[in-house]
Amino acid sequence: MRTRREFLRFSPSQQAPPESYWLHVSRPAMACRFEVTLPLWEQAGVRVASQALEEVERLEQQLTIFRRESEVSFINRQAAEGPVYVEAQLFALLLLCQELYRETEGAFDITSGPLSRCWGFVRRQGRIPEPDELAAAKALVGSDKLVLDRQSGCIRFQHPGVEINLGSIGKGYALDRLGALMRHRVQSALLSAGSSSILAIGNGDRGHRGWMVGVRHPRSLDRRLAVLRLRNCALSTSGSEEQFFEHRGQCYGHIIDPRTGLPAQRVSSATVIAPSAAVTDALSTAFYVGGPELAAAYCAAHPGVMAILLERDSECPIIFGKNEQCEVEILHE
Repeated sequence: MRTRREFLRFSPSQQAPPESYWLHVSRPAMACRFEVTLPLWEQAGVRVASQALEEVERLEQQLTIFRRESEVSFINRQAAEGPVYVEAQLFALLLLCQELYRETEGAFDITSGPLSRCWGFVRRQGRIPEPDELAAAKALVGSDKLVLDRQSGCIRFQHPGVEINLGSIGKGYALDRLGALMRHRVQSALLSAGSSSILAIGNGDRGHRGWMVGVRHPRSLDRRLAVLRLRNCALSTSGSEEQFFEHRGQCYGHIIDPRTGLPAQRVSSATVIAPSAAVTDALSTAFYVGGPELAAAYCAAHPGVMAILLERDSECPIIFGKNEQCEVEILHE
């Protein structure tokens, strides 16, 4: 089965039995590959997966800042001049973003685009900004500058120059939308957006072991930091090992702390497990920025949220919180 943008792969896992073969349906979107993996016995789910993946392209057209005709681009052009009506599901996502901004004490912030642009990361051309340029960008950042009117479903920016960028939650949000389309039509599937976000439906086999996924070690491409088994939950990992630049011997990663305006330096990788992929996508960024203190406080206050953090100068990751749908094995060399 093959269409212009979708590809079906048939591949064995490491073991030979027929139940260890998988069906893969994929589609490029949001600068990565979205893929649905199905057990061989879920062959009827191939059509379901293909239909669900059509939604990804529509979501990208709505959420991207790189197309002038997208809804988010329209909001960024108009919301400083007056209220802009927002499609209902996107408005709900913006409310979630503002809630996460408050709960993470500003470590997750969809208005940090001016800082990413200032550091050259939007176009992947890293640079050291001038102090005045950095101060001007920082003055535009803060989700408290977004006015969301629940009654009218409108958004308004308090100041010109404010903008939103959903890159730190968009892939997870798309996985949640795909999961909602598939969940009642298949028993088991693993949805992924590139290597950073995963949503597990069911157990991955006819038993109850769960989908087995690995978390790559941030300092070595051929090592795993941990192996997890997921059942009806999501996982996201944030790190800067793929997007960074060096200046005078100092490494600067692409994840900016919106509170300071500077690239986050303390954590090497942050992995989050929770029921929602949008939440794990956002929180992995927030915990990468906020470090162990934020992860510990958030997980203690939110049952079902688990985090695995590896600090930059450490070889041993720290686990915070607990998720009953996830089993974790930390790998040691």
